[in-house]
Amino acid sequence: VQLQAYGGGLVHPGGSLRLSCAASLLSFNTYVMGWFRQAPGKEREFVSAISWNGDSPRYADSVKERFTISRDGAKSTVYLQMNSLKPEDTAVYYCSARYSPTGVVKSNSYEYMYWGQGTLVTVSS
Repeated sequence: VQLQAYGGGLVHPGGSLRLSCAASLLSFNTYVMGWFRQAPGKEREFVSAISWNGDSPRYADSVKERFTISRDGAKSTVYLQMNSLKPEDTAVYYCSARYSPTGVVKSNSYEYMYWGQGTLVTVSS
């Protein structure tokens, strides 16, 4: 199982980025996909997650109305569209996968068994 996250970079405050995570999973459509982030000196925190059928997306309060998670089953890829970025969004972003045929979305990192390598997002003027 491999999760390959990409799309990070340097962006000005108020700008946008789209992160992608390509997954090589036996059956992508039985996994809940999540995004977490870790800022320097801070613990990893939940950002967003989505069930295998695209229903029930969940967001951290800090990113609601600004970030949108989506997935493409045909491409086994999950996306995180990030708009109105703030300096406090600066972090390494990790994609993750949680096996759940019932599609139950969780926000605790220990619920996710597979992790990508992370992609750095820097929001700075």
